[in-house]
Amino acid sequence: MIADDDPGIVDAVEMLLEFEGYKVTATRDGAAVLGMAEELPDLLLLDIWMSGEDGRDICKRFKEGELTKNIPVIIISASRDVRESAIIAGADDFLAKPFEMDELLKKVAHFTQKQGIG
Repeated sequence: MIADDDPGIVDAVEMLLEFEGYKVTATRDGAAVLGMAEELPDLLLLDIWMSGEDGRDICKRFKEGELTKNIPVIIISASRDVRESAIIAGADDFLAKPFEMDELLKKVAHFTQKQGIG
C-alpha cells in the first residue's frame, strides 16, 4: 500500500510496482491507513507529511495494532533530517525524496521477500 498525498508520487510508484508484479493499493489520506480492516497490506509506503496527518503518528499507531504491528513500514519524506524520528516511530526503513526507483524496488523486495511474499 502507498499512502502519500502527492498524486504524482502515488501514480509513479503504483505504476512501477505493478509493472514489477506487485498488487498495489493507494490512498492519499493517511487516516485511511488506520481504518484498514478487510485487506491488510504486505508492506506500507507511508509519506511523513500528509494533509492533516503526520506519517510518524500513523506509523506508531499502525505498529501498535495487533493485526498490523508486523507489517513493514517504509516512511518516505522530502526532508532527510526526519530519518531518526521515523525509525523511533517504528518505521522499518526510510527513503528520502526524491528517490531512485531502483532503491525503492530494492527496499520493497527486501521486506516482501523477508516475509515470504515476493
